[in-house]
Amino acid sequence: MTDKISNNNNVTWFNGHVSRKDREKLHGHKGALLWFTGLSASGKSTVAHLAEKELHQRGCSTYVFDGDNVRHGLCADLRFGHEDRTENIRRIGEMVKLFVDAGMIVLTAFISPYRKDRRKVRSLLKDGQYLEIYVECPPDVCAARDKKGIYAKAKSGLIKDFTGVSAPYEVPKNPDLTIRSSEEDAPQSAKRVIKLLEEYDLI
Repeated sequence: MTDKISNNNNVTWFNGHVSRKDREKLHGHKGALLWFTGLSASGKSTVAHLAEKELHQRGCSTYVFDGDNVRHGLCADLRFGHEDRTENIRRIGEMVKLFVDAGMIVLTAFISPYRKDRRKVRSLLKDGQYLEIYVECPPDVCAARDKKGIYAKAKSGLIKDFTGVSAPYEVPKNPDLTIRSSEEDAPQSAKRVIKLLEEYDLI
């Protein structure tokens, strides 16, 4: 494979001697990204972690990137305005691309409210490696589930740029899977995620 030279600072992408297919053979499955998107408290993290548990029990190499966890470190310098949200997803996209190249099944749980940002992440991967999962849940149900009280703070004006209250959420137009978390329980949803991976011949 030919090394690629970036237009920025003459940085060269170095291709090693072990390919993604080599890593996938070692793992026993293909590398892929399951991108969970939806409002805060819609159930993204819950379903993602349950799906990961099932995959782990099957011997798959996995990792869940949770929105709050990533903002503790990699994106700790970012706030929640439009530009910072876009940069948050850009960083995550570049990071998870490396994990997929490592042959792992990556599950992410980010609100990721803007379609163009989600399209950008999809564009980083090959066809069939990015699966978008929309966790749909009415805002009032999300607010009722909210143990942190952030919906109440947002409605009172204490939290600015809060998705679903004072900032927009752009619903996916053609997600690979829609989970209506107010109508089905999380274990059932996780099984549907596993089935999706099987349908795409990723596991």
